[in-house]
Amino acid sequence: MWDKELEAARQASQEAGKILISRLGRVNHITKKGVIDLVTEADIEAEGAIVRIIRSRFPGDSILAEEGGEVERDRSRVWLIDPLDGTTNFAHGFPFFAISISLQVDGDGVLGIVSSPPMGEHFEAFKGGGAFLNQRPIRVSRTLDLQESLLAVGFPYTIRQNSLRVMDHFGKMVTRAQGIRRLGSAAIDLAYVAAGRLDGFWEEGLKPWDTAAGVVIVREAGGVVSDYGGNPYHPFMNTIVASNPHIHQAMLSALNS
Repeated sequence: MWDKELEAARQASQEAGKILISRLGRVNHITKKGVIDLVTEADIEAEGAIVRIIRSRFPGDSILAEEGGEVERDRSRVWLIDPLDGTTNFAHGFPFFAISISLQVDGDGVLGIVSSPPMGEHFEAFKGGGAFLNQRPIRVSRTLDLQESLLAVGFPYTIRQNSLRVMDHFGKMVTRAQGIRRLGSAAIDLAYVAAGRLDGFWEEGLKPWDTAAGVVIVREAGGVVSDYGGNPYHPFMNTIVASNPHIHQAMLSALNS
């Protein structure tokens, strides 16, 4: 059903990946959108490549991208694009970053691609079609207990203003889980939950393009995604919890304890 859209998103992620790999370790220009919120020339170039391909295939669709803002056309079909999720990692030559591309139709995520060029890994899903890593089906983990779980967390760019609340949540989780990782890319965190490498993930203060693709992949892999209050997640919410079905309520209980 979404073959043409998936093919365009795949081509776009491949072109963006070539740009990012060619720039890795050779960043010449870094600007700041905030104290710790970086932008490199690679972000701009990769986004340009993605947008050109999407526009050429679907000129009537709207686009919401991290660096280029919003192009409003058909509001019922909106592409959410993050050309480089994990810019701080990228700027330091730390190879955990991803390209995230999603299509929302009437507010519903219908496809998502998360591509990790340094790892040679391509995660994708479309609604009702399952989730895949390099064309092989993936599922969330079967871990039953939070204390046996490996979780991931992200810290918002506003952490210097909201550190007490963020660290309070971290403290509640670190004492209940088996381990916690901080990879620096929400798109990768969500993809790893979908693949069963992580049992759960939580964060606040993310942008729609950070999570839109990963959420589709997690759900198609059998996972659950909500906000901190347990409400079904959509990319314009401020908080996110993604996990396998077994530990989701325990994560929510810990965060809200």
